[in-house]
Amino acid sequence: MITVHDLHKTYGAKTVLRGVDACFPARRLTSLIGPNGAGKTTLLMMIARLMEPGRGDVRIEGCPVTGIHIGEYARRVATLRQSPDFNLRLTVQELVAFGRFPYSRGALTREDQRVIDDAISFLSLEPLRHAYLDELSGGQRQMAFLAMTIAQQTDCLLLDEPLNNLDIKHAVQIMRALRRLCDEHGRTVILVVHDINFAASYSDHIVAMKGGAVHCAGSVDEVITQARLGELYGLDFEITEGQRGRLCNYFNP
Repeated sequence: MITVHDLHKTYGAKTVLRGVDACFPARRLTSLIGPNGAGKTTLLMMIARLMEPGRGDVRIEGCPVTGIHIGEYARRVATLRQSPDFNLRLTVQELVAFGRFPYSRGALTREDQRVIDDAISFLSLEPLRHAYLDELSGGQRQMAFLAMTIAQQTDCLLLDEPLNNLDIKHAVQIMRALRRLCDEHGRTVILVVHDINFAASYSDHIVAMKGGAVHCAGSVDEVITQARLGELYGLDFEITEGQRGRLCNYFNP
């Protein structure tokens, strides 16, 4: 389990996070939701150790992350930032191989190659293995970067808006893959997501943020309610129950 306690972050006079307490259960998929500027990405980057809090701490299984060597942390937590950009001309296979750097430091072993092959196969990217990233669609590139993150073989994956600018098919493919990582491989997945219906359909746990603080947190049943979503987004919601889960209508409720 990952926990954060009393996290604060300010930029000059602007407070981005204020007293954030939250827990992210192990081997479960947690969605960070909320309006723009709520502090979701800042919180995720603090868990990733890519940003320092002004106050408070982040713990994994009760151990402060500041006490974990950065190399060891890279073998425990993998991060996929929003709109990752590589200036090098790489094939999908070469990109996925970067996920093995915390282990092999670039000198790939037979085991590294097996893990790379498994990550490519897991996301059905075999037909694109030797394609260059600049030849792929946005959705295909995002799948390739996710394969790189999976190849890092960490217990926890942190994903900042992995569905950003994707069409419906690729968004569903990624969410199904993340669901499988939790269910079949026991991984912990934490992602920032704006599509409330994806969060409602695929999450085990939801942390809703607003104004730099936790607005509410809990299971889908506890968070995906008309009252709580209305308070969170300032919109009227109509939530319907179906055989495949809840559907949140905010277009014309």
